[in-house]
Amino acid sequence: MAYIFPVNDKHPKMGENCFIAPNATIVGEVTMGNDCSVWFNAVIRGDVNKITLGNKVNVQDGAIIHCTYQKCGTIVGNNVSIGHNAIVHGCVINENVLVGMGAIIMDNAQIGSNSIIAAGAVVLENTIVEPGSIYAGVPAKKVKNISEGLINGEINRIADNYVMYSEWFRNIEK
Repeated sequence: MAYIFPVNDKHPKMGENCFIAPNATIVGEVTMGNDCSVWFNAVIRGDVNKITLGNKVNVQDGAIIHCTYQKCGTIVGNNVSIGHNAIVHGCVINENVLVGMGAIIMDNAQIGSNSIIAAGAVVLENTIVEPGSIYAGVPAKKVKNISEGLINGEINRIADNYVMYSEWFRNIEK
């Protein structure tokens, strides 16, 4: 069973139709929208600051979402995929974003809507990622504008697939 518990009397809150893997950890002041999924070994630690996830957010296997005490909470918009082993820390990710596997997003970064953070990229503190762009590298830099095909073919497809995968696992639980 997933490890979900309050910290300092702040309880995680889940929306409707969410799937939480049995070994995921969600603690403290975490609010999740509808149709979210938190996968195997993922950790969402709202112990030192607030974490808010919009609707249709998937936090894939081994990913970590955290924040900085008395400084930076974490806000994730709707329709966001956070790839396997990614680290999202004290930042704002707007709607329709794909965070690639192993990417790191640091404090006070702002990720614009309809963007992709490439696998393995490191988005440094205070970086502003332009909406509709792809950032890659260490440190992450803009490599190109994103096409409508990538928005529909990757960002939306992956988010929609994770809603479908969640349903498979919810059916197992019954």
